[in-house]
Amino acid sequence: MGSHCQVGVFVEKCKYLEESKCLGICINTCKLPTQTFFKDHMGVDLYMEPNFEDYSCQFNFGVPPPPIDTDKALKEPCLDICTNARRRRELGSSGGPDGLCPQV
Repeated sequence: MGSHCQVGVFVEKCKYLEESKCLGICINTCKLPTQTFFKDHMGVDLYMEPNFEDYSCQFNFGVPPPPIDTDKALKEPCLDICTNARRRRELGSSGGPDGLCPQV
């Protein structure tokens, strides 16, 4: 008998993503765990939408995240600036299937 509303928070510059420069770190240590925490421990759906071009992130409270296989953030290729991706390029490896970040 409760009600819900959608509320958002826009993080203009995620220092965590900006410093790590790694899509896999963003997804695995921030986005997915934070979404899970809010759902499981706070009872609030949260869909986080990181922007890998400008390092911003949109937090959409009250919005369930899409299934893992359709979440657009998980379908992004490695960031060009990522030191792991740069090393794979030097070794002649493109990363995961279809060039996606193998860390996701």
